Amino acid sequence: MAKKTLEDIDVKGKKVFVRADFNVPLDENQNITNDKRIRATLPTIEYLLKQGAAVILASHLGRPKGKVVPEMSTKPVAARLSELLGKPVAFAEDCVGAPATEAAAKLQPGEVLLLENLRFHPEEEKNDPDFAKQLADLADVVVDDAFGCAHRGHASNEGITKYKETVAGYLIGKELDFIGKALEAPERPFVAILGGAKVSDKIAVIDNMIDKVNTIIIGGGMANTFLAAQGLNVGKSLTEPDKYELARKLAAKAHANNVKLVLPVDVEVADDFKAEANHKTVKVDRIEDGWQALDSGPETAKLYADALKGAKTIVWNGPMGVFEFDAFAKGTEAVAHAVAEATEAGAVSIVGGGDSIAALKKTGLSDKISHISTGGGATLEYLEGKTLPGLAAIADK
Repeated sequence: MAKKTLEDIDVKGKKVFVRADFNVPLDENQNITNDKRIRATLPTIEYLLKQGAAVILASHLGRPKGKVVPEMSTKPVAARLSELLGKPVAFAEDCVGAPATEAAAKLQPGEVLLLENLRFHPEEEKNDPDFAKQLADLADVVVDDAFGCAHRGHASNEGITKYKETVAGYLIGKELDFIGKALEAPERPFVAILGGAKVSDKIAVIDNMIDKVNTIIIGGGMANTFLAAQGLNVGKSLTEPDKYELARKLAAKAHANNVKLVLPVDVEVADDFKAEANHKTVKVDRIEDGWQALDSGPETAKLYADALKGAKTIVWNGPMGVFEFDAFAKGTEAVAHAVAEATEAGAVSIVGGGDSIAALKKTGLSDKISHISTGGGATLEYLEGKTLPGLAAIADK
């Protein structure tokens, strides 16, 4: 998907509207508790400033549902951005109307303005054409750098493109480079690791990946459904009986496509869904009634690591167990180490999903991964092979 980027346009002396993803967590005192999303957009902002542009930033924050919710103001973001950029960041009390147009009109090259929360207006999520035009009229050119919103067709990332040519910022460009290449022209062998609680959450991803990969590793709670579908007793483990037939079909599709499907061979079972529950390691065909699988076992960890040896492309989304409980985090942590080792050996690795990213952070391996996706739901839909409205609307090269 060859899209125009900010380097394909001349921004000197121009006002540039940047759709960013500043949807950051705030505590009860409106303090930002994690500024990772703000930092992720800095390369785009800094490039535009260096090129002599005036930068108008817009984002949503939280889910105000089209109403003004003071606790969801983007004002704290302006203060944090100012610290990170080492220069003042002006703030407009609204994203449209007089506060926005007056602030944008005054903005000079090399200056930065942040607009108030886009979703304080219901027209943003409704992709209202008039609202989109008001946003477009603030600037000469539009840069979309909010990959986390790419699966939404909203006024600020889809509607706005009808009025001004829109190009990709560095963050979206990086996602397209890594995930786009992995899905369209991966280096092989290509291995996908998919975890998480439910098959139903990842049906489309599994189905799409079977058409693209050489090996697919299934872990986490959804592996229980595949095991139960084979006729194994999984005790009290989380399963989706209505998905057994689907699991059998997906396994058959993998076999027909000559794709190796790797499932757990041993699991860590517990007598209760609690952090301090009694637990033990058993083979997958030895799960007793009243016990539930909450993590993959050591033999499985070795099996997964072996499946990653020699891989050239790796996509990982979802944990291998109940990662929140330390006793059941070992399988996920083992995968994190195996992916990091494969990357050091020459694989391109892409990791998405909150728990997978948290496992990397916990194990201190984040910097050993080729690309950590910022997308959440957008990443999942991209892996499903869906067209993301926000990406489709960016101008083609």
